Amino acid sequence: MGDQTRHSYDLVANRYAVELRDELRRKPLDRAMLDAFAEITEGGLVADLGCGPGHVAAYLADRGLRTVGMDLSPAMCANASVPTCAADLTALPIRPGALAGLVCLYAVIHLGPAQRAAAYEEFARVLRPGGHALISFHTSDAEVPVGGTRQLSDWWGHDVDLTFRFLDPAEESRMLTAAGLEVIARLDRSPHPGVEHASQRCTLLALRP
Repeated sequence: MGDQTRHSYDLVANRYAVELRDELRRKPLDRAMLDAFAEITEGGLVADLGCGPGHVAAYLADRGLRTVGMDLSPAMCANASVPTCAADLTALPIRPGALAGLVCLYAVIHLGPAQRAAAYEEFARVLRPGGHALISFHTSDAEVPVGGTRQLSDWWGHDVDLTFRFLDPAEESRMLTAAGLEVIARLDRSPHPGVEHASQRCTLLALRP
């Protein structure tokens, strides 16, 4: 994903952990999706990829899942309350077929098309047959259309260099299919006012046949 992305998230990791610690409490649809994911992956190891400070991984662990987190930023991992390690989405340190499920929420937005294709191939590789992947991303906002990008150079007073991509759900579904995953559900939603960035969002649930 790149040294600039890693360095940028290292800089904001502590503040990010504070700001997002309780975000799921105010996101009922996200909780519902994670609860459904927990039910269909019960009994196996689950990974939260691009886990940030690990709040989603902790939510899944609280629902009885054996959960690990992975993030490009070591500083993000240091804030997590579940087992984590630093890792790149395009080269996961996981054995083939080791996971019953994985979640990747708003992390692939930092990857270009070729990198996302590589990440999706990794997702298919590490999932066991019958395993599920839950993937969320931004699709547009008032200023950026589907397929556009937003650059961020200042975040909470830190000099950062981040590219946020607004992705097309149909194209991401095609890429997941090409990687060997079957998209079995899709949820499009508007932002929760005052809780998160005012972007339209999509979550795809994919199955490893």
